[in-house]
Amino acid sequence: MIERISIVGTGLLGASTGLALRAHGFAGEIVGWDRDAAALETALRMGAVTSVAQEPLSAAKGADLILLAGPVLAIVDWMGRLADVLSPHQLLTDVGSTKQQIVEAAGQHYNRLGRAAFLPGHPMAGKEVSGAEYADAELFRGAVWLFTPTAPFAPEPRAAAAASEFRALVEGFGCRTLEMDAGRHDELLAWVSHLPQFLATALSALLEDEFGGDPELRAIGGRALREMTRLGSSPYSMWRDVALSNPAHVERALNALEQRLAHLRENLRTPGLREEFERANRFRLGSS
Repeated sequence: MIERISIVGTGLLGASTGLALRAHGFAGEIVGWDRDAAALETALRMGAVTSVAQEPLSAAKGADLILLAGPVLAIVDWMGRLADVLSPHQLLTDVGSTKQQIVEAAGQHYNRLGRAAFLPGHPMAGKEVSGAEYADAELFRGAVWLFTPTAPFAPEPRAAAAASEFRALVEGFGCRTLEMDAGRHDELLAWVSHLPQFLATALSALLEDEFGGDPELRAIGGRALREMTRLGSSPYSMWRDVALSNPAHVERALNALEQRLAHLRENLRTPGLREEFERANRFRLGSS
């Protein structure tokens, strides 16, 4: 039974997980740590954590479940630092936006005899802003929480029970859980998450260069401009590790988009433009 959870990283996802746990019935202790003291204090004040740790390694040693909530490369670093600290009965999980590097690190450090268990995870939820102050207990409602298990492994019974209980807790948030191969995860996320972000970033940066603070542009931009550039306000700190940890898939998606934009440009005066709109409409109908 999970009685004590340690959250390493109390930003948007870490603090939202703590709030969701509290809102949906978890009565145990939630210990938080963050390198940013202000973020940690905000998480404590909001009730996302019940106490704070001054030193994350010792806090993790006493937890049944440790959640790594930060950028991908930071998660990989923490996995290495915790590997010799945790016991076989403990469960480590994460919320990293890409999974291949994390799964590879898990294969090196976890899920084998004498080591803690690791369950890679990724909630498909978030905001275009970061920070504990934006945390929301209902952030995950209606979202999919992906798990990308490593090679078959039979963890110590307490760790296995913690994995099952954590899945149940996540479903209690209002999530649907889904298992997926890590490589497939990174391929699909490049198209459905990373490409939209980089497209919005490019469009927003282009408009900044072309028009800056032009009040007329902003006055007439309307809903289309707001929706297309909303993700453009996402901070670099949230997306640097995505670019570094999933470059091949992101590059392929960006190259495909470049070719599609060129196709549109070349067909502005031909029936090909109508065909593109028809394809786009079919995709939207299929996802509704």
